[in-house]
Amino acid sequence: MSKLILLQQTCSHFSPKYHHLTLTSILFNHNHHLTLSPPPPPPNRRNVALSLSIHQKRRFSVIRASDDSSSSSSDETEHKKREEYPSGEVEFEKYGALKSLNVKLKMLFALPWQRVRKGSVLTMTLRGQISDQVKTRFSTGLSLPQICENFVKAAYDPRVAGVYLHIESLNCGWAKVEEIRRHIIDFKKSGKFVICFLPACREKEYYLACACQEIYAPPSAYFTLYGLSVEASFLGGVLEKVGVEPQVQRFGKYKSAGDQLTRKSMSKENCEMLTALLDNIYGNWIDNIASVKGKKREDIENFINEGVYKVELLKENGFITDIKYDDEVTSMLKERLGIEKDKKLPVVDYKKYSSVRKGTVGVTGGKDLIAVIRASGAISRVRGPLSSSSSGIVAEQLIEKIRTLTQQCFSSEEKKYKAAIIRIDSPGGDALASDLMWREIRLLAEAKPVVASMVDVAASGGYYMAMAAGTILAENLTLTGSIGVVTGKFNLGKLYEKIGFNKEILSRGKFAELVAAEQRPFRPDEAELFAKSAENAYKQFRDKAAFSRSMPVEKMEEVAQGRVWTGQDAASRGLVDAIGGFSRAIAIAKHKAGIPLDNKVTLVEVTKPSASLAQVLSGIGASVASVDRTLKEVVQELAFSEGVQARMDGIMFQRLDDFSYGNPIISLIKDCLSSR
Repeated sequence: MSKLILLQQTCSHFSPKYHHLTLTSILFNHNHHLTLSPPPPPPNRRNVALSLSIHQKRRFSVIRASDDSSSSSSDETEHKKREEYPSGEVEFEKYGALKSLNVKLKMLFALPWQRVRKGSVLTMTLRGQISDQVKTRFSTGLSLPQICENFVKAAYDPRVAGVYLHIESLNCGWAKVEEIRRHIIDFKKSGKFVICFLPACREKEYYLACACQEIYAPPSAYFTLYGLSVEASFLGGVLEKVGVEPQVQRFGKYKSAGDQLTRKSMSKENCEMLTALLDNIYGNWIDNIASVKGKKREDIENFINEGVYKVELLKENGFITDIKYDDEVTSMLKERLGIEKDKKLPVVDYKKYSSVRKGTVGVTGGKDLIAVIRASGAISRVRGPLSSSSSGIVAEQLIEKIRTLTQQCFSSEEKKYKAAIIRIDSPGGDALASDLMWREIRLLAEAKPVVASMVDVAASGGYYMAMAAGTILAENLTLTGSIGVVTGKFNLGKLYEKIGFNKEILSRGKFAELVAAEQRPFRPDEAELFAKSAENAYKQFRDKAAFSRSMPVEKMEEVAQGRVWTGQDAASRGLVDAIGGFSRAIAIAKHKAGIPLDNKVTLVEVTKPSASLAQVLSGIGASVASVDRTLKEVVQELAFSEGVQARMDGIMFQRLDDFSYGNPIISLIKDCLSSR
């Protein structure tokens, strides 16, 4: 398995999960048939706007499907037609006297927990994991939607003088960083200040900090701007020594999950793919830093290659504004805001400001509603006993929400929602679940415009969901694609012999022991059936992707093969329609729904979780209610997953469950964990 080590840490979705004595699989149910309907034609193009006055200053053209071959057919030429989308760029509009008075009256009668002192500084510490889900009042951790909303509210809130960010080690992908960075840039249009404090920093944190007007760091700050790297780990030699033989069938030459189990070194194809990803991310970082700092690309690269670790050199070369401790930055802000030295700087933190309603500061929507569906985490078909609101994408729950939306679209009550946006941040998971959700999203897209907006990763099962939408957006460095399959089983015969374990099976039916008999290798006829099943699964995935993207199968084959692409590369190959974040997704949804430029819209979070009892108790400090997340995830993975998996290789470890047959060693581990 290849894992991307692009910075000091990666997003939780990127962290490899090792399930011992399990095997990778992305095998689709070849007996499951769906009726495919062509996507509805787009409505006439109109200019669109965000509720915060998004103006269409430029348009982005993409090629839905291109063909470099000189012998293209007329059908393929048709797929080269360009479609233009609104940019979704935000402009700040200063309130008039009447609206300003209205906002002040609302603030006067605001609830106590929504009150903010005039001249306050919004402080937010960006550190660790950042979820794309909307958090409840009692949830812990950072929420990307709420971080971005806080920037929007603060821009219009007359009580907020500016923003002071503490940026530390981030455990998220580049797409989330890009989304936050975009909101920092939009916030600066209000004329208010935004500065940051960097005690520990690598490339990702520095990229985000560069959007701020000023960057401060303490003298002892950990700055390690040394470049990016990619790692690939292999278990082939380890499994060989313990007597485990992986029997793998792979379709898609870039599908490298099986390589981790069978190989002792990186394959040529895997090296090619990872090199392209690394070059893309590193090149994007260098170019953006050079642009922000007004330096040449070569100068940035030379500085990085010097291995700079002294903060003084960063200041001398213009990479940071000054060297200051946090209290010194606070004193500086007090001086700028005219606050006496013996008085405290009025601040409002992330948690409290997240409870301030948008309407309180005059950020209101319109009568037109757009539904927002958020799908984050690994995909499972049903909810297990230990599942929580943060347990990932549970298909049966998401399908219920989507069906409700679809019914409302066809109901007589003014067809409630004008469009829908599905935010996807998932490396995949259960293949059947992905397929069922694809169908429901497809049906919704027949009723109303649906825009898929990818976050950090939307690959394999995650991309499967996205391709049901009429329009797909990704950030430049979203990881997507991974259209391929790999499946297999372990032959544990030698291991069982070493440890004195024996297993005997009585069966009826020629292939009854295909999955159950892990104490022996495949028979020739079993191996043939296994290979044909995997090939059929790959063709179904590839063909459905080709249909969804209006692309010839031959052309889809060139970009499939299990390869992971960055968003910008996926866009140039027809897997993605446009590059952008949530604001652009809103603009395109309005464009598709025919909503005029000057109209505001109201976004409805239809998948917003409700607070659980554990969250409430945790929120008031009852640590006794906390659960060991790691143990819970292990138990859930071992005990409650069923069927085959469709995850992006290189990001998550994947496996094929043994249906009703349990591997004795896995069962033993499961029993031990469950008995605690």
